[in-house]
Amino acid sequence: MRPSIYNLARAKPTLAIALRTNGTVNGTTVDLHENKDAARSAVLIVHAGTVTDGTHTVSLQESDDDSTWAAAPAASLQGSVPAITSANDETVYELGYVGSKRYLRAVVVTASATTGGTLGAVIQRAFPRRRPISHA
Repeated sequence: MRPSIYNLARAKPTLAIALRTNGTVNGTTVDLHENKDAARSAVLIVHAGTVTDGTHTVSLQESDDDSTWAAAPAASLQGSVPAITSANDETVYELGYVGSKRYLRAVVVTASATTGGTLGAVIQRAFPRRRPISHA
């Protein structure tokens, strides 16, 4: 089989596309070892829709056990996701992850919003250690 991105990567939802207003939302956990393929890296892909007001700060958290979470350290990240406002909405942002933790999730903190903004995120797992990723 000819190698392709389809066989080397798989996107998993972490933040459902929704209107965000003030507060913190923790995304759904993404297991980098799903199907025992042990992905070696990942990309957080944030799709910002229309933001009318507020600041929406997205970050990536990591965990060894899917219960104790911490911000992914700068040494494990490639690029950055800016604080999303009405000045930089309607954009797709990417944040690479090359750390060693098994579990990842996105977190969005929204402040100073009256009507807020729409955004969502997926984590794309990539470069499996054991075999091509199953898309079943």
